Amino acid sequence: MSETHRARPGVDPASAPPSDVPRGPGGRDALVRRRVFQTPLLRRVVYAVVFELLAILFTTGILAALGNGGGPSLAVAVVSSTVALLWNIVFNSVFETLERRLGITGRPWWVRVAHAVGFEGGLIVFLVPAVALILGIGLGEAFLIEAGLLVFFLVYAAVYAYAFDSVFGLPDSAARAEA
Repeated sequence: MSETHRARPGVDPASAPPSDVPRGPGGRDALVRRRVFQTPLLRRVVYAVVFELLAILFTTGILAALGNGGGPSLAVAVVSSTVALLWNIVFNSVFETLERRLGITGRPWWVRVAHAVGFEGGLIVFLVPAVALILGIGLGEAFLIEAGLLVFFLVYAAVYAYAFDSVFGLPDSAARAEA
């Protein structure tokens, strides 16, 4: 069943008019009841920009609450988001090339775990020295801050993805898989 011809509860699918309402997680209608993103690229750009803007706000707030000044906290947040975006591009390019060369298809769970560990490990390698330098602290303290932020962002990323999909609907690839 295509995304625009979904069955509605209590309605015979054969007689129901097509729906152009995007679907969210669990097959529910998205909160924005129309298609907002005309291309997958636009959806990814909006997703990443909003994610990182909120990440900057959260990181600044968390670091300020830990007793760091607003300026240094904001600097760490902006540097962290910039590094994360750039590392994401580089890491995913290398990772996907490696997948192709090794003939890995379908992204089984162990590949997803390797991807997450490699990505987050790289972020820690890049960000611990940057955090230490910006905040004027030792590498050990910077590592603890980064470890705490890593845990926060694992939860934040999952909640953000669910909320984004609930508001705007699933991407076409996931929506087709649920149809």
